[in-house]
Amino acid sequence: MSEATLKSAGPMPLVALTEDEVLFRDNVRQFADEALRPLVKEMDEKGVFEHSLIEQFHQLGLMGIEVPEEYGGGGGTFFEAIIAVEEMSRVDASAGVIVDVQNTLVNNALLRWGNADQKKRYLPKMCAEWVGAYALSEAGSGSDAFALTTRAEDKGDHYVINGRKLWITNAKEAGLFVLLATVDPSAGYKGITAFLVEKSFEGFTVGKKEDKLGIRASSTCELILEDCKVPKENVLGEVGKGYKIAIETLNEGRIGIGAQMLGLARGAWEHAAKYATERKQFGQALSSFQGIQFQIAQMATEIEAVRMMVYNAARMKDAGMNFVKEAAMTKLFASQVAERVASLSLEVYGGYGFTKDYPAEKYFRDSKIGKIYEGTSNMQLMTIAKMVMGGK
Repeated sequence: MSEATLKSAGPMPLVALTEDEVLFRDNVRQFADEALRPLVKEMDEKGVFEHSLIEQFHQLGLMGIEVPEEYGGGGGTFFEAIIAVEEMSRVDASAGVIVDVQNTLVNNALLRWGNADQKKRYLPKMCAEWVGAYALSEAGSGSDAFALTTRAEDKGDHYVINGRKLWITNAKEAGLFVLLATVDPSAGYKGITAFLVEKSFEGFTVGKKEDKLGIRASSTCELILEDCKVPKENVLGEVGKGYKIAIETLNEGRIGIGAQMLGLARGAWEHAAKYATERKQFGQALSSFQGIQFQIAQMATEIEAVRMMVYNAARMKDAGMNFVKEAAMTKLFASQVAERVASLSLEVYGGYGFTKDYPAEKYFRDSKIGKIYEGTSNMQLMTIAKMVMGGK
C-alpha cells in the first residue's frame, strides 16, 4: 500500500458540502496547517495558548461564524462553525475547543436569548476581540449540573453574586462569561438564572488554572465571585429560566465536541497512516503488512461513521429539527472513536509513539476529555435511553 493510496483512502466527506462550505473548510484547513501547527508542541508543553493566534482567529472570522453581519460576524451557519472546529482540532484540540465554546455555546446563547441591547453591546466584541466562556460547573455540580450553590441576590438595580465555578474552559482568555447562578435555592432548578458577566466586573476573579492531562494549551480555571456586582440588564433571558438556556445550549455544544473529537481522530489517523509508509521493518514498510492495513482501514471506517453523525446533527440543527438525541449519540460515539483511534495510532508508532518526539501521544492525551466534558458518556447514554425508549 503506497502513501498515495493511503491518502486517497483517507476519510473524505460523504455529506454533500456546498461550494462555499468547501472553500470555507479549505481556508480553515490551510490556516491550521500553516499558522497553528508550528506552535502546537510548544503550547502544549507550556500549557499556554498563543495570544497572537486568537487575534488571527478573530481576523479570519472564526470567532463569530453565525453572528449576523450587522454585528460584525460572518452571517454563516452552525454547520460552518462545526467545520471550523473539526479542522482546527485535526491539528490541535486546544484550538478546536476555543473556537467551539465561542461559537456553539457563548455566541449561540447570545443569539438565542440575548435582547437587542445585549446583542448590540456584546456581539461586535465577540467577533472582533473578546473570547467567551461558559460557566456552569461547580465543585458539587458536575453531572448533577443544577446542584448549584453560586447565589445571586437581588439588590434593586443589580445582582450580587457569590460563589465559585470550576473547570471553566477559556477562562484565562475570556472577556465575557455566560454564568449560571441561583436566585432562589429553595426553588430548585427553577431558581437558576443566566448572567452575562464581564471579566472586569467588581468582585470577579479568575483563579487557579488546572494542570491537565490533555488539551493543555486550553485554559481551564476556577472562577471566584465575591460580592460580584452584575447589572440587572445583564440577566440573559428570564430570571429563573437559566436551566432552559443551559440545557438547550449544551445540546448544541455536544455537536461541537463531536466535531472536536472527529478532527482529533482525523489528525491522529493521518499521522499514523503517513508513518506506516515511512517506517520499515523486516525490509518493508509497515503499511505493506496486512495487520497494519486492517488497523488503518478500521480507523478510517469509524472516522467516516463519526463524520456522518456530526454532519447530520449539525444539518438538523440548522434545519430547525429536534436534534437532542442525535447530539447525544454524536458526542458519545465521537468520543469513543477518538480515544480508540488515538490509541491505535500511537501503537502504529510502536515505542516512538510513547515519546513526546512524535505527535501520537498528544492526540492520545487530548482524546480523553471527549468522554468527560459537556456531559459525560454516562449522561449521554441516559439521554439516549430515555429518548429511544419513549421517555422525555
